This record gives sequence, structure tokens and C-alpha cells, in this order.
Amino acid sequence: MKPILALVLTSFLSVPAVLSAQVAEQAADLTVEPVAEQVAEQTAEPTVEPETPVLIQSGEDVDLASFLWHKRPIVIFADSPEDPRFNTQIELLSSDAKMLLDRDVIVLTDTNPAAKSELRKNLRPRGFALVLVGKDGGVKLRKPHPWSVRELTRSIDKFPDRLREVEERREN
Repeated sequence: MKPILALVLTSFLSVPAVLSAQVAEQAADLTVEPVAEQVAEQTAEPTVEPETPVLIQSGEDVDLASFLWHKRPIVIFADSPEDPRFNTQIELLSSDAKMLLDRDVIVLTDTNPAAKSELRKNLRPRGFALVLVGKDGGVKLRKPHPWSVRELTRSIDKFPDRLREVEERREN
């Protein structure tokens, strides 16, 4: 019985040696050059990603007339950047930015009442305010509390110029 046991044990011990020899042969066949060439190609040609449009920007030095017939500004006013309503509104708008960008929306913020910006002179907010301006430059909506993207996009989708835009896109 001992010779059979010794035979079985040697066969089991020789299998890992055979496997490790096969793995070593396969590893010797692999070369590093193709990987190095791929890395060199990737570093030689810089990939240019398309720029994503900026949704939220400061509105302190902005003239609303520059957006006429191009963008629908949503102006967010607050007396301080720490205003919880302001922070909530920015989070809501940032969460679904694609829906707003599809509707040509740009968000302008003004959190410094002491600066008396052109936006504050024209729109006259009191504390926190959300003001939606149409592409024609007219004030379409004023809200004293944060609104979700869904509520805003539903309002925008009812505008006659937005309905016309959707119809033109369907035709094309």
C-alpha cells in the first residue's frame, strides 16, 4: 500500500510543477512591446473632449440683453451665498442640468445685494428669489422659494417660443 500512496502523492506534486512550467512558457511568449506602443499612441494623440456648456455662472457683471433670443436666463438671488434656499436651489438645478441645457437655459446667480448689480436694478428681488426670463427678455416667472427642475421645465415647455422650437426640431 505504501508504494501506491507514494505514487499518488508524487503525481499530485508533479501536477503543479507541470502547470507552473506551462505558465512560464506562456509568459515567455508574451511581449511588452504592443502595450508600450499602445501607451505611446495614446500619449502622442491628445483626446479632445467636447466642452460641456456651463449651466451656472455669476450674474454680477451680466447684461440680460446679451441673452436675447439665445438663452433663457434663470436668475437666482439671495442675500448671502450661505442662504439655505439658495444652496437648495443650486443643488436642484445641478442635479438635472441636461434637461435645462436642452431648453437653452443659463443660470445666473447674485448673492451680493450690496453690489447693486444690473440684474438687481432690473429685477428688484427681495431676499431669495428665482426669476425666469424668456428668450424675448420678458420676466415669465417669479418665485420666492426653490423650484425643482421638473417644475421649471414644465413651465418653459408651455412657452410659445419653446413650442415652436420643439415643432421645428420635429420637422428637421
